[in-house]
Amino acid sequence: MAAAMGRDPPGPAEDEAPGAAAVGAGAAGREGGGEEGEGRARGGAEAGGCYLALCARPVHFEKANPVNCVFFDEANKQVFAVRSGGATGVVVKGLEDRNPISFRMEDKGEVKCIKFSLGNKILAVQRTLKSVDFLNFIPDSPQLEYTQECKTKNANILGFCWTSSTEIVFITDQGIEFYQVLPEKRSLKLLKNQSINVNWYMYCPESSVILLSTTVLGNVLQPFYFRSGTMAKLSKFEIELPAAPKSSKLSLSERDIAMATIYGQLYVLYLRHHSRTSNSTGAEVVLYHLPREGSCKKTHILKLNRTGKFALNVVDNLVVVHHQDTETSVIFDIKLKGEFDGSTTIHQFVLPPRSIQPYQIPVAGPASVTSQAPVPCKLYSSSWIVFQPDIIISASEGYLWSLQVKLEPVVNLLLDKGKLMDFLLQRKECKMVILSVCSQMLSEPERGSLSVIATVFDKLNHEYKKYLEAEQSYTMVVETGLSRSNPLLKRPVRTQAVIDQSDMYTHVLSVFTEKKEAPHKFTIAVLMEYIRSLNQFQIAVQHYLYELVIKTLVQHNLFYMLHQFLQYHVLSDSKPLACLLLSLESIYPPAHQLSLDMLKRLSTANDEIVEVLLSKHQVLAALRFIRGIGGHDSISARKFLDAAKQAEDEMLFYTIFRFFEQRNQRLRGNPSFTPGEHCEEHVTFFKQVFGEHALMKPTTF
Repeated sequence: MAAAMGRDPPGPAEDEAPGAAAVGAGAAGREGGGEEGEGRARGGAEAGGCYLALCARPVHFEKANPVNCVFFDEANKQVFAVRSGGATGVVVKGLEDRNPISFRMEDKGEVKCIKFSLGNKILAVQRTLKSVDFLNFIPDSPQLEYTQECKTKNANILGFCWTSSTEIVFITDQGIEFYQVLPEKRSLKLLKNQSINVNWYMYCPESSVILLSTTVLGNVLQPFYFRSGTMAKLSKFEIELPAAPKSSKLSLSERDIAMATIYGQLYVLYLRHHSRTSNSTGAEVVLYHLPREGSCKKTHILKLNRTGKFALNVVDNLVVVHHQDTETSVIFDIKLKGEFDGSTTIHQFVLPPRSIQPYQIPVAGPASVTSQAPVPCKLYSSSWIVFQPDIIISASEGYLWSLQVKLEPVVNLLLDKGKLMDFLLQRKECKMVILSVCSQMLSEPERGSLSVIATVFDKLNHEYKKYLEAEQSYTMVVETGLSRSNPLLKRPVRTQAVIDQSDMYTHVLSVFTEKKEAPHKFTIAVLMEYIRSLNQFQIAVQHYLYELVIKTLVQHNLFYMLHQFLQYHVLSDSKPLACLLLSLESIYPPAHQLSLDMLKRLSTANDEIVEVLLSKHQVLAALRFIRGIGGHDSISARKFLDAAKQAEDEMLFYTIFRFFEQRNQRLRGNPSFTPGEHCEEHVTFFKQVFGEHALMKPTTF
């Protein structure tokens, strides 16, 4: 929808074309003199919590005036400022490309439409109703224009769309013509054409679909799909008008239609100013799902509960409806649960109406002048023009913005935590906001009930499990070699909605347990709730979560609970957990036996456990463990003496040294270390600290 901000519902006498404001992509936006919006009741905009914002780095271009025409190309997201028909310069700027393209071209009459091919290699300019001119922007290619007239006699060209770097579609009032451009030959080759009466057209570059309005009323829409040199005719469909038209004239205007991809599916959005049901007041947006194959069906209705002037955008899979009269916008999420009437789902807006966040326009000019305060931008101005999916252009101020959704304010506006999670999990940049919500619901003053916390954990782990399963399926296909027979197979993308255990541990749970604000029973209940949720979705629980539980229990001397958790296998067996238990022996003696039992169940490599304990400076615990399993006669003395020395505890070193002296005496009849044991430096260290007399003397029987 290339609609000017603030379109009145069509009145009974409105039978002329919608005018410059609503012309299709690439058309002139000569609206510099548009009157400002009336700025009546702000409809709660001052209440704060603006969840929509204009991007911080807009494209600034020369404003529209009698000499300078402004055009927008929806496919490349570029603004063209054309001065004097191009004779005094054309400047092309885009949101993505920060380096503007500047050139001049001969003034051969008023420019009606101007666009680059995808990749900016060929420029197409329409100046008449009968033909389109082309100019190559290829290095070492001569700058000579070449022209293509439309093939259909007596037809007028309504506009054109580039569908690739060398393919272009002319839309005429009598049909469409699909061409391949041959830049080297400076000519075009007709690939396919189709005769059909056309009132107006619309193009969705994301899906390469052109929509044509046909029939007298204009409400029968015929889509065409383009891909690598082919043109496919999709099923035509009819838009239900609010009431039976009184006369046979064009009743469906392009300004009330938009096309956008939402959650990977193509939809046609129809802004119906009056509901079909007499008992319902207010406008509504009707969504028609347009599949590649099969018929187009009406699937969703978005209730606006108000009348007046509207404009639509689609941002982050959300349908945004701007209302000029109140200078507010609302958002709809078709993934959220609505009211299903058997064929369509009826949705109310997700959040209360709010204004777009106030925006300051910096004062341009030399540094000495720019110390002036920036000028507030007039939001919802009638000179604004919106393009799909997320573009807002002010031709009178010379700015192009992309619209953005801010998730932080949503947290305070959507109080139902379950619904909030459903909403956030569908957004692109959601991870840190979700983690912050999780932290908030565990802390005062917003501490949630355990049932709410459980709901949130389940929603997060549902997404986590979906990703793990997709990853597992992909790995299986790759390992079995089936991927070669399916070249389209792609590795699953890990979106920000995948909140794994390390995310929860690092950002939420470990911070929560360290704060020690909550009663310990609540803390343990939260940790166990998260573990329960992981188990419910059959996700293997990482040992560090169990360690967090154990540490929390130990901090509060809840050893009986720890014993029960281990006895009833609430905490799953693992080597790290067994090592942690071994280290607890000094404060809870039964932990030693619990640990040994766990290790026996794991029937794991004992050497590894010793290594882990030594790395944690648990030298005595390691020695006790080795004695417990009867392996103390074969262990390396040097390894233990190294660890004891690193611990910088002289009495510990003495104890370990004496243990190995006694072992040597028992096994060899002499407490001294053999050269093969490489313990010379430790013997020297022992003598320095304790004196030579402290060395054990050989005992003879």
